[in-house]
Amino acid sequence: MLNVALFGPPGAGKGTQSEFLIKKYNLFYISTGDLLRKEIAKKSKFGLEAQSTIAAGGLVSDEIIVQIIEKTITENPDSNGFLFDGFPRTYIQAYILEGLMLKLNTSLDCLICLDVPEEESVKRLLNRGKSSGRSDDNEIVIRNRLKEYEQKTLPVLQFYKEKGIYIGVDGTQSIEDVNTQITETIKQILSKKLLNIVLFGYPGCGRGSQGKALAAHFGLEYVATGAMLDEEIKIGSDVGLKIKELYESGQLVPDEIVVPLMEKKLSNSKDAKGFIFKGFPRTLVQSYILDGLLRKHGSSISKIIEIEVPTLELISRLDARSKTGKSMPYDSSTAKIVKRLQEHETKTVPVIEKYNQLHGVTKINGMGEFDEVFQRLAFEIENGFKNIR
Repeated sequence: MLNVALFGPPGAGKGTQSEFLIKKYNLFYISTGDLLRKEIAKKSKFGLEAQSTIAAGGLVSDEIIVQIIEKTITENPDSNGFLFDGFPRTYIQAYILEGLMLKLNTSLDCLICLDVPEEESVKRLLNRGKSSGRSDDNEIVIRNRLKEYEQKTLPVLQFYKEKGIYIGVDGTQSIEDVNTQITETIKQILSKKLLNIVLFGYPGCGRGSQGKALAAHFGLEYVATGAMLDEEIKIGSDVGLKIKELYESGQLVPDEIVVPLMEKKLSNSKDAKGFIFKGFPRTLVQSYILDGLLRKHGSSISKIIEIEVPTLELISRLDARSKTGKSMPYDSSTAKIVKRLQEHETKTVPVIEKYNQLHGVTKINGMGEFDEVFQRLAFEIENGFKNIR
């Protein structure tokens, strides 16, 4: 996901550059003015509140604006990212956006500011006034607007300079040169992003075999909690001994053991292009843990895929697996298989529902030969690579 805030004084060319960014990177355009007008036209709860405030001569509160923005983001999970135009407009709104991005498990990647001297802005807007007929394109109004822009946005720009994501672009260049400078900037940002995929599906859907094959095909790190735990047992570490005791007593391995191993895996994979997670997160608690771990490493979830297979087929596959060397402890009887499937429904389906609300979950048909399913999955991941790069 790519999230960009675009700033610039009146006449800097934000409209032109917005169109370029939206088209090139498949971003969803967020302008608070446009969003408010849409909500008012729909007569939604937020729209009615905003309309009554405006009718009374007041300014729409940040509380309403942030809820409308959050609603817009969550209603467009398939977007490759968002372009914020004119928001945040104040220092307080910068903090509001920061909190909102954290809540939605994402972040603002950069603030691009089109730098144009005052006299150049005045010249451009006066020329625009000759053809647009806009009453506000006269020198007195223009200079007041420029003064207001500078007073309000200076603290916002400083906020993002301190965060290290402020990008100044010379707005006096030709449109093509500005395009090129912005493209190079975003290319550098995207080159540092990891492609992180969470692979969901009921036991027996083929997550393990498909996950390993996909990781090898795309050069990603395959992360499976079961494999990590087994490795600790194999090398005989202190943690491995604890895991073995838990296994032998029939207990689940707690997050206090799993999380440090997961963090170690992420830390030791410095040259990874990204990760495919299988078997984690399995619970809502673990979903928050994974979000936190990735954020700590300056990353986030890129794509969530669920492999769908009918229940009877799952039971048939797991029963067949019980007669092979790949048998799992819960494959030994139909009763255990059903119990494991029910456990997934109780604990993991709510995680998938949570992610579907926040990011959207891509459903993939898991029926058919291995290569058929692989091609379906690879197609989705290939699109993910194109969007993120």
